[in-house]
Amino acid sequence: MALPYNAVIFDMDGVLIDSEPFWRQAQIETLATYGAEITVEECIQYTMGKRLDTIAAIWCQRCQLEVDPAILAQEIIQKLIVQVRERGRAMPGVHQLLSTLQQAGYRIGLATSSGPEIIQAVLERLEIKDYFSQICSADHEAYGKPHPAVYLSAAHKLDVAPQQCLVIEDSVTGMIAAKAASMTTFVVNEHHPDPRFTLADQCFHSLEEIIPLIN
Repeated sequence: MALPYNAVIFDMDGVLIDSEPFWRQAQIETLATYGAEITVEECIQYTMGKRLDTIAAIWCQRCQLEVDPAILAQEIIQKLIVQVRERGRAMPGVHQLLSTLQQAGYRIGLATSSGPEIIQAVLERLEIKDYFSQICSADHEAYGKPHPAVYLSAAHKLDVAPQQCLVIEDSVTGMIAAKAASMTTFVVNEHHPDPRFTLADQCFHSLEEIIPLIN
C-alpha cells in the first residue's frame, strides 16, 4: 500500500545524518573557549532542533557571555562543518529510502533548521543532493522551528498542499513545527517512547522501518 501523500519532507540533522553529536560537541568546545561549561544533556534540553542564531542567543544568555551571539554562532558552525566533512555518516536506511521514494514518484523536500553552509556540507558528504527537488533552511524564515514556517515554505516550493505532505523528524521541536503546518509527521528516534512524541502520527526506531510502507 502506497503512502497517501504527494510529497515527503525530511528534516536533516538526526534524520539523514548522525550529526546531533557533532552539534553538541561543537557547542561544548566553543563555549569552553569562553570559560563556560555545558553538558550534552543541556544541549539536548535547550538547543536540539533549533536554528543556530537561537542556539547562540540561548548560550549567551544562560552562560552570561559577553561575546556577540553572531560571532559565537560562526565559531560553532565552523567546528561543526569540520566534523561533518570528516566524520559524517548517513543514518541507516537513508539512501534506500530516498531511492525508493524517488522511484515511486514522490516529490522530496528538505526542511532544516541548519543554515546553507551546513546543508551543503551534509549533502556533499552523503552524496544525496540530487534526491531533493526543494531545499529549505529556517535561516531564511522570520522564525525557526517550532514555528511551521520552514515546512510551509517547503510545501509551497514543492507545489503541494500541506495536508498532502509527510514529514520525517527526530526532535520534539521539529515534530511540533510539522504538526503546526498541518502535516502528517513520522518521528524517527530510538527514544520515541518519550511521552513528548505522542503528538506524532507514527514513531519508528529507524528509517529502514518506513521503506516497506512505500509502494
